[in-house]
Amino acid sequence: MSILPERVELKTPEQILVMRRSGALLHRVHEMLAGAIRPGITTDALDTLAHDMIRDEGAVPNFLGYQGYPATLCISVNDVVVHGIPDQRPLEEGDIVSIDGGLIIDGWHSDAARTHIVGEPRSVADENLVRVTEGALWAGITALATATRVGAVGAAIEDFVTAEAGESLSHLEGFGGHGIGSAMHQAPDVMNYRTRARGPKVRPGLCLAIEPMLIQGQGNWELLDDDWTVRATCGGRAAHAEHSVAVTEQGILVLTAGDGGADELARRGVRAAPDPLADDAG
Repeated sequence: MSILPERVELKTPEQILVMRRSGALLHRVHEMLAGAIRPGITTDALDTLAHDMIRDEGAVPNFLGYQGYPATLCISVNDVVVHGIPDQRPLEEGDIVSIDGGLIIDGWHSDAARTHIVGEPRSVADENLVRVTEGALWAGITALATATRVGAVGAAIEDFVTAEAGESLSHLEGFGGHGIGSAMHQAPDVMNYRTRARGPKVRPGLCLAIEPMLIQGQGNWELLDDDWTVRATCGGRAAHAEHSVAVTEQGILVLTAGDGGADELARRGVRAAPDPLADDAG
C-alpha cells in the first residue's frame, strides 16, 4: 500500500468553464427548490422536482446511484445533519431543511447545499444556526483566496464559528468537503476545523467543495440503519451549506453561485475571478 498522498486533479481553464456550466445549472436547481419549499410538501416531491429539472436540461444527477444512494438529493430535516433520504414526510412550519445535490455536464461535476427554514423560524437559535453555517461557508471560501495550503480553509471556518457562536454550535466531526472535478469526490479532504495536516498547496486548477456542517449544542451523532442518514443525538438541530469553488490564475470562482461569488466575496474584500460564462455567452 502506497504511503504517498493521493494525487490532486488540477483543471484547465476549459475544464473549469464546463464545471462553471454545471455549477450554474445546479444554482438554478437550488433556486427552484427554494421557491418550492413550504409546509405540506414532501421531501420526495422536492427530489422529483430536482430530478426532472436536471434531466430536462440534459444533465445527469450525480447523487442518484452513487454507492447505491437511491435519490437525486440528500434532504436532511431538523436533527438529521447530512445524507437524509427523501421520503413522504410532509414538511412542517419551522422545520430546518438542508438540501444537498449535484449534477454532471459533459463529464464534469458540481455539488452544493443550502439550508432553509420552512415558513417562520421556531427560535432565534434556529435562525442563528442557519446564519452561522452560511457565514462559515463564506469564511472558508474567502480564506481560499489567499491560502497557500488547503488546511487554511478549515482553520478559517473554525475561527468564524467560534467567534460567532462560541460553544453553542458544534462541527460534525469526521465529515468535511472534498476535491471535485471529473468525479464528485476527489482528493483532497477539506475539513471544517483545524487538523495537524496542512493539506496540499493551493494552486490554479484546484477545485474544492467546501461544506461546513453544524449542530446545535454537542456534536454527537449516529449513522442510521439505512447506512446513509447521519442524525444528531443530543437534541440539537443541524444545518449544512456548500459551494464548489475553483482556484484560477485570476482568483477564485464560486462555481455554484449565480454570480460566481462576486457579491459575497466583495463584501469580504475579495474580488472574484472573471466569470467564464460571461465570455462564453458573448
